[in-house]
Amino acid sequence: MPPTGFPPGRMSLRQFISTRARLRAMSAVRAGAALTWAEAARRLDLREDLYEDRRHRTPTRPVRVLLLGAGNRGSVYARYALLAPREMQVVAVADPNPKRLQATGDAHGVPPTRRFRHWQEALNSGREALGADAVIIATPDREHTAPCLQALDLGLDVLLEKPIAPTEPECRQILAAARASGRIVGVCHVLRYSPYFRELKALLDAGAVGQVISVQHLEPIEHTHMSHSYVRGHWRSSQSATPIILAKSCHDTDIIRWLVGDHADNVHCFGNLKWFTAINAPPGSTERCTDGCAVERECPYSALQIYWRDRKRLYVFDLPQDQRGRWGELILQGLRETDYGRCVYRMDNDQPDHLTVNILFRNGVTAGFSMEAHVSYEGRRTRIMGSQGDIVGNMESFTLTSFRSGQRKVWSLKTDAHGGGDHRMLKDWLQAVSQRDPSLLTSSIEDSVESHLMAFAAERSRLQRTIEDVRL
Repeated sequence: MPPTGFPPGRMSLRQFISTRARLRAMSAVRAGAALTWAEAARRLDLREDLYEDRRHRTPTRPVRVLLLGAGNRGSVYARYALLAPREMQVVAVADPNPKRLQATGDAHGVPPTRRFRHWQEALNSGREALGADAVIIATPDREHTAPCLQALDLGLDVLLEKPIAPTEPECRQILAAARASGRIVGVCHVLRYSPYFRELKALLDAGAVGQVISVQHLEPIEHTHMSHSYVRGHWRSSQSATPIILAKSCHDTDIIRWLVGDHADNVHCFGNLKWFTAINAPPGSTERCTDGCAVERECPYSALQIYWRDRKRLYVFDLPQDQRGRWGELILQGLRETDYGRCVYRMDNDQPDHLTVNILFRNGVTAGFSMEAHVSYEGRRTRIMGSQGDIVGNMESFTLTSFRSGQRKVWSLKTDAHGGGDHRMLKDWLQAVSQRDPSLLTSSIEDSVESHLMAFAAERSRLQRTIEDVRL
């Protein structure tokens, strides 16, 4: 029977992961070695990964990938080819930004004939000319559907950055095309691959808290991150990009559904844009932070402070690595000419800066999700309430408490962005492509689409003040 308490202080790693759920999800490292729970967690990294899937095989050759979009996310995924060249090779790239196109092409040795300024130009050249087996689509949100459908028509496997598509009909269209094509289609729900959420999922499946009764989940965006991406940045408009519940938080609707382990039934949402509006602009503020704003030095959203003095989030300026001495000058130029130098209270943004979603699942579990911009920290917060215990965590650690014994166990692991899930996700997708086995993906295309439908339902509820159904 699945355990309802905790593993003792010291036991073999094989014993610790011997529940049926863990055997399905992960393999032991050094079977039989005596490790405490904390010691096992500390070993968790890409060199000695407790979550390595036993079904993984050494590929006979690397998967040859066309990269569509060489921005921040696309570059993260492409970098895996440099870390694991026996698993993945970037053979072609498309990006409208010439600096990014050249940097990515040079880094991966892509010949000039396979460097394209537009995704359509790349796909129109045909699969044989590209020399690709698969495509990673990291284009802007509203340029996901067309390249995905065309790639499937060419017989390419697909890894699609979230969100899948900006509208519910387009998500359903991609789902239908994926099913009809028989190709491998993965979605970048990277949180499923983070050690933190994998550990939570394994414990819940093993019955560590008994039956799950309720989940509370918080995504603190952090105030300057909000100003950067969703007030000044490309995702500031729900019309030109996608609603923030989809653009930022389809990760969260997906992870909540995964932890609960059932289909969502009803969704209810409240939220609005309260702070980043013209009515809150301080006296003496100007259209740009570089225009002599009287309150620039005391404003927490000062573009001069964030980008020029603190030198944060500079990837948006595509600064040349061989001209680091001119970076200060180039950053100031960017602040004078781009949206990243504009006042956060005078933008054309419409994304809510706070929202709360209530979800009822078919198995009776309830979940509450909050997305909050006005906080000083990042990293999801999770509370899971069960019939026999509870879990409280923050993406880097969690405490599991047994109602029966009162005993507590703490799991802790410091990871990188997205909880360390980016390259683990990519590894599983490459294995699925190499072995022609979609079950090697933690998330099916059906699950990914359903998590998006939850987000669409939440946005409809927010705008119409209704309770919405979710039906795949």
